[in-house]
Amino acid sequence: MAATVKVLTKPPRTLADQAYVPAIASGLRLTMGRFFKNTFSSREDGEIVTLMYPEETEAYPERFRGIHRLTQRADGSPRCVACLCCSTACPAQCIHIEAGEYDESDPRHGYERYPVTFVIDELRCIFCGYCVEACPCDAIRMDTGAHMPPSTSRDHFLYDKETLLSLPGRDGSYLTANPRHEPGDPSHPGVDRERGH
Repeated sequence: MAATVKVLTKPPRTLADQAYVPAIASGLRLTMGRFFKNTFSSREDGEIVTLMYPEETEAYPERFRGIHRLTQRADGSPRCVACLCCSTACPAQCIHIEAGEYDESDPRHGYERYPVTFVIDELRCIFCGYCVEACPCDAIRMDTGAHMPPSTSRDHFLYDKETLLSLPGRDGSYLTANPRHEPGDPSHPGVDRERGH
């Protein structure tokens, strides 16, 4: 079987097309037109809004995650039980937790653990929210509605347990919207390791 060959002719190009001068002039005309329109017109008439950050900020949408925070119990202790679900689910591996046991005098001894250290590297975080979804206790949230403050030091972006506990949610509360009945609370159903289910 004989193959058919289709010959394509090259489109004619003028010297101006080959020099790309008209395309460059068209791009510069568009750029300079927008520059002068945004510079000498009012803010509402401009095509591109420029904010004088950090003095001016734009209102974030309700679904904006914001930086992490740790929720607290009514007594001020962290709700985190150091189960490591958040650090396991994190694709960026930016969460480091060291677990500890409560004292024998504490009613939570033998029932749950607590985080001795809880560190999130916010520069490494990709803000996917998997840690929030994986947490069974609703201890970690991304509902602050704020982003990280600007800094030139990497140490300012390593959020430890005390920093995460000190950040309030968007509503100003340090608690969670999903209450959990803790051992020792009057609302606790009385189910623990000693009394069974």
